Amino acid sequence: MNFETLLIPTLETILMTIISTLLAYIVGVPLGVILSITSKNGLKENKWINLPLGLFVNIMRSVPCLLLMIILLPLTRSIFLKGTGAWYTMIIPLFFASFGFVARIVEESLNEVDSGVIEMARSMGASTTQIIYKVLFKEAKPSLITGLAVSTISILGYTAFAYDFGAGGLIASAYSFYTNYTGNYLSYPNVWIILLVIILIVQLIQEIAILISKKVDKRRKAK
Repeated sequence: MNFETLLIPTLETILMTIISTLLAYIVGVPLGVILSITSKNGLKENKWINLPLGLFVNIMRSVPCLLLMIILLPLTRSIFLKGTGAWYTMIIPLFFASFGFVARIVEESLNEVDSGVIEMARSMGASTTQIIYKVLFKEAKPSLITGLAVSTISILGYTAFAYDFGAGGLIASAYSFYTNYTGNYLSYPNVWIILLVIILIVQLIQEIAILISKKVDKRRKAK
């Protein structure tokens, strides 16, 4: 395996993961905030919003990623003028497969904020918007950062389905190599090199998230 044959699928995997994660957070964060503040004992408890929105998010999380890709092929074609065969055709299905997961992670992170801090902000006359941005997000920042790492790694795992659509990526490259050398594929270094690169990417994401989370965690500093 030469440098070029490793670099291209690595870049494809990184691009698929980063862009899909970004889009999933653009939609998932607002949904998570709404789910949190409209939940029972939330800032603006409203079951008429929370229940249908929660059901929608749960349905999106329940649909298998591969099935979503098949269902979304017409949408992918309309946007990219092709449904398969390139790494960027994975962005739409990966986004749809992930934003519900992100919404729940954001919701859980915000729900972990100490209610006493919220009540204190309320007693000082803070508006709902101020509480969301200056209290909830601020207090939940370490958890949100950890959640971002979990979401990114999960989306990276979803890129495995790129093989089924000829969309490239590291995991697809490993499986493609297996289909070509089924009998003795493990005797070649290719699969092991790809595995090592994926592990390194995952570890890098985790370590960066842990480092940032520790730096912004006030509770650790207080101790």
